[in-house]
Amino acid sequence: MHTRRIGDVEVGAVGLGAMPMSIEGRPDEARSLATLHAALDAGVTLIDTADSYHLRAGEAGHNETLIAKALASHDRGGDVLVATKGGHLRPGDGSWTQDGSPGHLKRACEASLRRLGVEAIGLYQFHRPDPRVPYAESVGALRELLDEGKIRMAGVSNAGPEQIRQADEILGGRLVSVQNEFSPAFRSSEPELRLCDELGIAFLPYSPFGGIARAGGLASAHAPFARIARAHGVSAYQVCLAWMLARSPVVVPIPGASRPESVRDSAGAADLVLTAEDIAELDAV
Repeated sequence: MHTRRIGDVEVGAVGLGAMPMSIEGRPDEARSLATLHAALDAGVTLIDTADSYHLRAGEAGHNETLIAKALASHDRGGDVLVATKGGHLRPGDGSWTQDGSPGHLKRACEASLRRLGVEAIGLYQFHRPDPRVPYAESVGALRELLDEGKIRMAGVSNAGPEQIRQADEILGGRLVSVQNEFSPAFRSSEPELRLCDELGIAFLPYSPFGGIARAGGLASAHAPFARIARAHGVSAYQVCLAWMLARSPVVVPIPGASRPESVRDSAGAADLVLTAEDIAELDAV
């Protein structure tokens, strides 16, 4: 698989979002492990997770634990950059809450370290701004974790342009990634993508197919993606990811998957070359 860079780490151009393997509708563990192993076999070396990717109360870190098990049982597990996040919580009633306090983020990082079984987390990202906590305080916790060697790289998620600039300043120029939602139907993160391109910061689009509930309708909702997919003999999902990769060399999409066949298809996008005409048509959607 072609590669890109996050900070000083080279990763496959297409990553894997592991959330679907731990939330509502999640598969059994055997299928999840098979999916993660299929990703590694396909050349995926970036796996995205978070401590809040779980379903029930009392099982925080379910996704992290699953990933650790998969990596430990595969001979390429040591080549993977695991990106996890803190600051979002799931009480177990289906809701999502936030805690961006420095104390919580530091405790969450310690717990993630234990679940992943590592001495330092490869990439740790602040999951979502907490309106009750000054953004500078939350990012300041990441700076301290970097300085303490508990995380190797730091990023932010669900951040706007000013927050990205502020985070990079607080981290002393060490911000390496921004993980925001971006898809054919959701392009509100265009300014953030352009800023990351300008600053040389990796942009990790999540829900690139429109989210779990809408991913199946990608081709029917966006006819040009379907037409170009037929022309190239591939899926509309591959076209979608290849289009994102063509936007900027800092883009590393992280499509979610819970089936081996899905992750294999997504990985194929790294080798799909779209024409200039294709890209112009997709940009206009």
